[in-house]
Amino acid sequence: MEFPEQYGKENIMKGIAASPGIAIGNAFLFTKIIPTIIERTLVLDEVETEISRLQTALFRSQKELKKILLFAEQKLGDRTKILEAQVMVLEDPILTATLFNRIRAELKNAEVIVSDEIQKYQTLMLGAHDEYMHERAHDMDDLKHRIIRNLQEQKLISKIESSSIIISHNLTSADTIILSRNNILAYVTESGGITSHAALFARSLNLPAVVGLKDITRKSQYGDTLIVDGYAGTVIINPSEKCINDYEIKRKAYKKHEEKLAGLRELPAETSDGKRVELAANIDNEEEIEFALLQGAEGVGLFRTENMLVGSDSLPTEEEQCNVYKKIAERLYPHKLVIRTFDVGGDKIAPNTIEEANPFLGWRGIRVSLDDLEVFLPQLRALLRASTRKNIYLLLPMVSSLEEVRAVKTILHKLKEEFHSTRTRFDKNLQLGIMIEVPSAVLLADELAKEVDFFSVGTNDLTQYLLAVDRGNPFVSNLFTEFHPAVLRALHQVISSAHKVGKWVSVCGAMASNAAATKLLVGLGFDSLSVEPTMLPEIKKIIRGISYKEARGIATTALQFTTAKEVEQYLNGVLKKEFPSIAEQRL
Repeated sequence: MEFPEQYGKENIMKGIAASPGIAIGNAFLFTKIIPTIIERTLVLDEVETEISRLQTALFRSQKELKKILLFAEQKLGDRTKILEAQVMVLEDPILTATLFNRIRAELKNAEVIVSDEIQKYQTLMLGAHDEYMHERAHDMDDLKHRIIRNLQEQKLISKIESSSIIISHNLTSADTIILSRNNILAYVTESGGITSHAALFARSLNLPAVVGLKDITRKSQYGDTLIVDGYAGTVIINPSEKCINDYEIKRKAYKKHEEKLAGLRELPAETSDGKRVELAANIDNEEEIEFALLQGAEGVGLFRTENMLVGSDSLPTEEEQCNVYKKIAERLYPHKLVIRTFDVGGDKIAPNTIEEANPFLGWRGIRVSLDDLEVFLPQLRALLRASTRKNIYLLLPMVSSLEEVRAVKTILHKLKEEFHSTRTRFDKNLQLGIMIEVPSAVLLADELAKEVDFFSVGTNDLTQYLLAVDRGNPFVSNLFTEFHPAVLRALHQVISSAHKVGKWVSVCGAMASNAAATKLLVGLGFDSLSVEPTMLPEIKKIIRGISYKEARGIATTALQFTTAKEVEQYLNGVLKKEFPSIAEQRL
């Protein structure tokens, strides 16, 4: 969104749009006091007293979390798994036994032992570059501080006297829920992304949220007037009266816009001349299902199972995985549930942490799975067992060769034979797909399409590998663009190869959630778009507002450009001309 010159004196900050809406109100800086830990050596006579003190603190922490969980369930229904996981950690007999045994063996006070033991989990999660893993690390940090505060018998202040916009460096799931007992207008945080707790719960509570706003806690003071624009990811500190009036008008306009979009949620994603495009959602966990369906998802085009590895020092069992997959498949039936097998390594957490000089070109994705069958086989068995509704689709990450696909097919064949012999029910026609994320998969698309049932294009990694640009490297991240002509030509080649042999193609990367790219992707011929749930209504509106003939023309024109800037300017121009209300919010 562009700002008029009259707004030049306001402090306008740009972050990540995490939950839609506009809020105008006063800032409340939420700061948690981090408990101080002083190491103390125990004498033998103090050990059992110290263990008793820790038992009391654990009990109080459990009681607090269960109370928060009960309140969360009343407001959010079953979207509270994050909090349930923290309760389960506190009730884990292995963890408590470890804490007690370490106090006895090391003769150190409980604060030191708790901090050190939980820090092990945090270090593992923070070692990954994946945003979701970092958020789960904050869960553990919150749990650690909760136990220590109860050891030291400290209390948190969570009552706010008036309607406020919460500003904080970071908000945990418990923070967000506790604060929501007050009249909260919006959430703003310095850290986090669209999977952060502030984002997830704000969307569930229908509150605007902007995250990733560095230095907002330094630049804003208690009581400052703020405008939070959860559509554009903008926060304006101490806006002028004219700015406030303008945003009041925008808020009313956006509300009308959303009401129109809401009417599309039950309608199919179909162009004006009858081209049907399956519009699905990307999800990280089962809590996101209801929100995705509410936004009009026609299924799940990408379920990232690696997030099941977070928050536990052991892998999920076959039974645990089967229960999760089956529950989601039942909820979605008859729509698709595309389940990607564990995509670990690179910038994602791995079951066995290893040091690599270049993890993005190392042991990751399907390579890890084929090398570690103790992890891979239970997941495949769980998927097959959960597939009885016949709406589960199996997706393999980071495939770079035919050999990898054939190896998986051999494993699946043996498992199916075993299931036949034991009369275990499963979908005999379970569809197998692969992620197209590396250049070799693009070049082998003709051959790969004959081996599998569908393709799903991960535009994030594909762009990174095609352009040799690490999107997380600040020195070159400006070169990362999914509108690069090489990326567009790769997409065109992949679709042509798949359609030539009658296979369907989806795109599940960030490009699918970019409103400016929608016409291009439809015109290129993608059969399915799997997007971030918040973008579903707008993407559907664009699809229903164009003809397939027009979209093909746009794709043909875009493929002729030779620079990314030309492509981006052209597609943004098309969006602004035909869907100005969407362009105003997103560009």
